[in-house]
Amino acid sequence: MNLRAVSGLAIVAALAGTPALAQTIVAEKGVEADMVLLPKFLGILPFDQANAGAQEAHAELENPGKYLYTGPTPENSVAGQIEIITTSTSQGQDVVMLSNNAGDQVAPSAQAAQAAGTKVVTWDSPIPSSEGETLFVAQVDFNDIGAVMADMALSILGGEGEFATLSATPDAANQNAWIAAMEEALKDDKYAGLNHIDIVYGDDQSEISYNRALALVDKHPNLGLIMAPTSVGIVSAAKALQDEGLCDQIKVSGLGVPAEMVSYTLNGCAPEFALWDFVDLGYLTYYTSYLIATEQMKGEVGETFEAGRMGTYTIEKDPTRDNGSRVLMGPFTVYTKDNVEAAAQ
Repeated sequence: MNLRAVSGLAIVAALAGTPALAQTIVAEKGVEADMVLLPKFLGILPFDQANAGAQEAHAELENPGKYLYTGPTPENSVAGQIEIITTSTSQGQDVVMLSNNAGDQVAPSAQAAQAAGTKVVTWDSPIPSSEGETLFVAQVDFNDIGAVMADMALSILGGEGEFATLSATPDAANQNAWIAAMEEALKDDKYAGLNHIDIVYGDDQSEISYNRALALVDKHPNLGLIMAPTSVGIVSAAKALQDEGLCDQIKVSGLGVPAEMVSYTLNGCAPEFALWDFVDLGYLTYYTSYLIATEQMKGEVGETFEAGRMGTYTIEKDPTRDNGSRVLMGPFTVYTKDNVEAAAQ
């Protein structure tokens, strides 16, 4: 990284005489930083959308450094992510922007990266312990996602019935947090008629998720809904039920991309699902990481900064983890037949 004098940094106080933490940091463009965007693995549309957002921010910030979008294969995601972080560290990359699919297994490599001067900013999926992580860029509050999934299950099942969860991988920190938040929400009396009966993992691979969805149908004769908080799983489950002619009996919900879900929503297979904007998430992640990588921002709780077209954000303690801090993007949208076609354009 080719850091220029701090005197060139544009810092604007929100109000004259306010404390340092109340100041708004405005990025100085053109400071060199080599940056790596590391998704869980390659080949998934939401991650490609995040890459597009990051590329937008890279150009806007006029960063003369290199921007690299790279990731492992689905079959080698955990070891692959750790290897890429280690390689990025040895190459002297200034920051790795990580959507973590390795749970706390990634923490030692992230800690080694930080010790060597390579910052680690997580997005989409954090390091559960926060060890080795400078900051987490959260798409939405994880507790809110759990409540929304519980509400969609309640709505689709008409207040009572059995449903199961088709998740991504057992080590996906975001998936696990969302499911835990949903199970916590289900303790409320208004969900008393719902019975969450099973959790299975499709490894975020289409064929495996397809087969796991059908296995749930075979295992649970009274199943009314498959909740899939994964863009791969929700499409695979909907396709499986459609192929088997089961959409009248069993519904699908969860987190998905409108362009991939529109037909299943219109035909009633997936009457409700939710998501946020991954282009915006990639853009915000890059902006945040650029400020940290160029030492224009420390990444500490209380710091406020401008993120281009997305406005002003303040770093806060992450209330969904014992340790760690976050930038909260928000909001997300629940899609139905009334709005999915417009969003899919």
